[in-house]
Amino acid sequence: MDFGSWERHTKGIGQKLLQKMGYVPGRGLGKNAQGIINPIEAKQRKGKGAVGAYGSERTPQSLQDFPVVDSEEEAEEEFQKELSQWRKDPSGSKKKPKYSYKTVEELKAKGRISKKLAAPQKELSQVKVIDMTGREQKVYYSYSQISHKHSVPDDGLPPQAQQPPQPGKEAKAPGFALPELEHNLQLLIDLTEQEIIQSDRQLQYERDMVVNLSHELDKMSEVLEHEERVIANLSKVLEMVEECERRLQPGCSDPLTLDECARVFETLQDKYYEEYRMSDRVDLAVAIVYPLMKEYFREWDPLKDCAYGTEVISKWKSLLENDQLLSHGGQDLSADAFHRLIWEVWMPFVRNIVTQWQPRNCDPMVDFLDSWVHIIPVWILDNILDQLIFPKLQKEVENWNPLTDTVPIHSWVHPWLPLMQARLEPLYSPIRSKLSSALQKWHPSDSSAKLILQPWKDVFTPGSWEAFMVKNIVPKLGMCLGELVINPHQQHMDAFYWVIDWEGMISVSSLVGLLEKHFFPKWLQVLCSWLSNSPNYEEITKWYLGWKSMFSDQVLAHPSVKDKFNEALDIMNRAVSSNVGAYMQPGARENIAYLTHTERRKDFQYEAMQERREAENMAQRGIGVAASSVPMNFKDLIETKAEEHNIVFMPVIGKRHEGKQLYTFGRIVIYIDRGVVFVQGEKTWVPTSLQSLIDMAK
Repeated sequence: MDFGSWERHTKGIGQKLLQKMGYVPGRGLGKNAQGIINPIEAKQRKGKGAVGAYGSERTPQSLQDFPVVDSEEEAEEEFQKELSQWRKDPSGSKKKPKYSYKTVEELKAKGRISKKLAAPQKELSQVKVIDMTGREQKVYYSYSQISHKHSVPDDGLPPQAQQPPQPGKEAKAPGFALPELEHNLQLLIDLTEQEIIQSDRQLQYERDMVVNLSHELDKMSEVLEHEERVIANLSKVLEMVEECERRLQPGCSDPLTLDECARVFETLQDKYYEEYRMSDRVDLAVAIVYPLMKEYFREWDPLKDCAYGTEVISKWKSLLENDQLLSHGGQDLSADAFHRLIWEVWMPFVRNIVTQWQPRNCDPMVDFLDSWVHIIPVWILDNILDQLIFPKLQKEVENWNPLTDTVPIHSWVHPWLPLMQARLEPLYSPIRSKLSSALQKWHPSDSSAKLILQPWKDVFTPGSWEAFMVKNIVPKLGMCLGELVINPHQQHMDAFYWVIDWEGMISVSSLVGLLEKHFFPKWLQVLCSWLSNSPNYEEITKWYLGWKSMFSDQVLAHPSVKDKFNEALDIMNRAVSSNVGAYMQPGARENIAYLTHTERRKDFQYEAMQERREAENMAQRGIGVAASSVPMNFKDLIETKAEEHNIVFMPVIGKRHEGKQLYTFGRIVIYIDRGVVFVQGEKTWVPTSLQSLIDMAK
């Protein structure tokens, strides 16, 4: 393993050369990696002659390790043998010709193979070929002629012709050379081969033809059996149809009924489905079913018995409706027997009854169409609603007078909403116009207007409803509210009740606008005048709370209404504070301060609850901030709002009020108690809303 270790002090070229020649470290040298144990021995020559002058110079060790016969004679023989390898027969001995024989099976196999090969190209099949492989030059006019040469070894020449002529002697003619006979024999062999191959191909063709004809015979037998079955089924179908036609004749003793006809069609559909599907169902139904169906509905009144015939028509729908036409949503009467049945037999009765129908008596007609809506085709229902029902409703709306008619219009229009839906939109504009005309002389004391308008609130679009209210109702309510006299000693509330009663009908913003314009200025003026005349503050407190209880939470939550009530509290606080030194009712200042504190605390608790709900909704919907930043309590909510509005929010170190940590929100000092923010005022801590806090900080 340490062989050549001295090369670590050199460039190591020796080791590299050995590895290129196949040397593997750790193994011996030599072809078989056998190596040598003893060093190479030297043999001293006898004299001073040249190398090899005294015979072989190999040592016993080399003869033992490499036993090689070193003979000049053998080397000469080997050289001569290799030298004469280019001759056909170096020994010059005569060889017997070898012949190849083909059996009929080999010939057939060759014919099949050549049949599968692609035909040679036309230009290659006519190429002139010169064959110089034999003794004489031969000319062929296609490559196929070369393949037809008789396969005889040594070019078919006798052995005498294979020896090259000796110099100085004349070449002897072959002993047996009959080229004409050889040609004829070759021709006969080729013809025989072609006949054998052709016969084999013809035989194979005939066998294939026999197999093909046997398959055709089996197939035609199956077709014949199928046709016989079809003929038998058609004969039975024809018998059933002819029997139905016979029983439909006027003088028949056993007339055909609708139930028996349905059983016949069910039999056709179950047992002879292919024939029934391929036949012309429309003509068959027109000839047999339509007369019976007309007789069945002859005395039918749809408004009195709306469900009459629904089961019968449902059964015939499954028997006659064209599934392919149904899947494409078509309405081709010539291709669907059921659609044609409904249109030609059922529709005339409906048209007749609709012409006699009064639109104000809508319930029977609505019930009738509800009973048939899942049976009749969609396009026929659309035709009834658009062409028959809607014109009657439109004409009746034109004749309707809201001032004289005792029946409300919604009672005979709204029942059509589930069926007609958007089709009733053209009726809404004339209805609003007539209602608007009727409300010109209306006074809010008349509650019948609300009863008439309330059913239309969810029918009209929000925009059109709000516009109608603003145009026709809000001005009347403002006029009524303007006539309201606020008298704490003898208050008449009728006008106020008339206005507040419309809260669910008009929008909150419209109602708040009315209160700001017509109610709160008078109300605050009465409060100021009352406070200036040495009032009883307990009565004022009850009066304030009584008026506030008249409004709903939704109205009280509006910022404008809230500001007005806060303004009233500020007026009361200023009135109590300005009477210092004068006679004051005992406990008045404390009562007013407690009232202010309580009312504002309620308001801001309500606001905080609303803001918390908004934050929870935002967290649930994934709107706005990510889930990780959703506020978990009110302090986090304030911190989030401060970040949004770029306001500094931080605790004041070492400062507390009633055990609550003080914070700076911008330049304002606040503290938080049970979800309410208190702001430091001039003399006391005042609760405020989060939005007001942000506005003050800005």
